[in-house]
Amino acid sequence: MRRVSRFCLFGMLGSVLLSTTANAGIPNPADYPLRVHIFQFNSYSHYYRGGAYLSSLDAVDGEGRANLYEGSQPHAFDFSYSCSRRLMASPGFETYLARWKKPGRELEILLPVLGGKPGEMNGCDLKVNLKPDSAYFRHNGLTGEEPAADFKKWMDAHQYDPEHGKNTPVNLPAAPQAAGVPSPGQNGNSANSQP
Repeated sequence: MRRVSRFCLFGMLGSVLLSTTANAGIPNPADYPLRVHIFQFNSYSHYYRGGAYLSSLDAVDGEGRANLYEGSQPHAFDFSYSCSRRLMASPGFETYLARWKKPGRELEILLPVLGGKPGEMNGCDLKVNLKPDSAYFRHNGLTGEEPAADFKKWMDAHQYDPEHGKNTPVNLPAAPQAAGVPSPGQNGNSANSQP
């Protein structure tokens, strides 16, 4: 009798572990309420050399600049990171799902697994230096900085709030400028501005 119950117990535990492992790369988006827009970064790739001259990516680290959207407010921050995957700058208005690991000091963002299952993502930790009264923006392909209050006015005017599902600003000019996307005017008050 004991063998049967142990067998059943181990069988149930095995099923739970397998289902947990199968879903390990597909996080729950509700656990990542914040959004991060990466403007620029640098990276250094580190490779592990296996046998027969095979090498694989071991880690990537570097520094960068981004905006955090929290409480419908933009906050500029500089960051350093060390991840198992390469970062990508946020194209257009796209953002990464994020959450605080250590409030005010360390964020975890989710990076999509290219070629993986739909929704499969890996975490990447960013050590942050918040600039709560500033926001970054892109102008003519370069990253600029302005008061967060001015950037918030732009967000309100264009109904842009990625934290709450408003991922594409409205009322932007039809013809993008030379950089390929609409870019901001002075202090982010232009109809041509972009985060």
